[in-house]
Amino acid sequence: MNGPSLLQENVGVLKSRMGTFYPGSHVVFRGHDLHTELNDMDWVELYMFGVTGRRFSKEQLRLMHSIWTYTSYPDVRLWNNRVAALAGSSRSTGTLGMAAALAVSEASIYGRGIDMRAYDFLHRTRRQVEAGGDLLECIRLELDERRSVAGYGRPLVNGDERNRHMLALAKSLGLDQGHYLRLAMRIEETMLGNRLRMKMNYAGLVAALMADIGFSPKEYYLYSFPAFLAGMSPCFIEASERPEGTLYPIPCTDILYEGESKRTWPK
Repeated sequence: MNGPSLLQENVGVLKSRMGTFYPGSHVVFRGHDLHTELNDMDWVELYMFGVTGRRFSKEQLRLMHSIWTYTSYPDVRLWNNRVAALAGSSRSTGTLGMAAALAVSEASIYGRGIDMRAYDFLHRTRRQVEAGGDLLECIRLELDERRSVAGYGRPLVNGDERNRHMLALAKSLGLDQGHYLRLAMRIEETMLGNRLRMKMNYAGLVAALMADIGFSPKEYYLYSFPAFLAGMSPCFIEASERPEGTLYPIPCTDILYEGESKRTWPK
């Protein structure tokens, strides 16, 4: 049912299974008192409890923390960090700069877009292989239909400096034997063994690890949201400490313009 009748049913009514704030008394967070029952949670644990409604083992939480840590690069040349830094250079606020930088982190090639495509590819491929499909054919079909294999290859260099550290950590935590991680490794071996020459990147590895923990696509998306945040604030701070407007200035002589030549504007 849609339209006015649906709206009328919800006039003056606000029901939530997520939480309620009782001013001066207490706060309910997914059915628990935030300040007495959940007060021993660290921030990531609370965040993921809010996203999923589930509790996780200390090993799983350690992995979740490190996935964020290992991808927090304070390099202003990165597309999203540049937005935060430009906000600092233009003397905008840190909140606006960081919010804008997180918004552009949904980029289809480097950010959340590729994360979700990698997650989807692993789930589809697992279903196809378990139904009797050939792994190499699944990969070739993916290349034919989408012209890339999400989670494999990298625009700048074939390989990812984070993977060996993340795999070592997963092994030390006993989280390196899940179905999706084993599948992700098989995909890499199959590609390299058939001259496709694309190694697994961080998006593919993290998607496999989180799929093995049991995240749904929406849960994985929301988990991934703050992953770049720790690398953004240093870029904002450094740019704000330099003279205003000096980050990436472009001289007019460096702009290739092929439009109308110089002309007089009527008064």
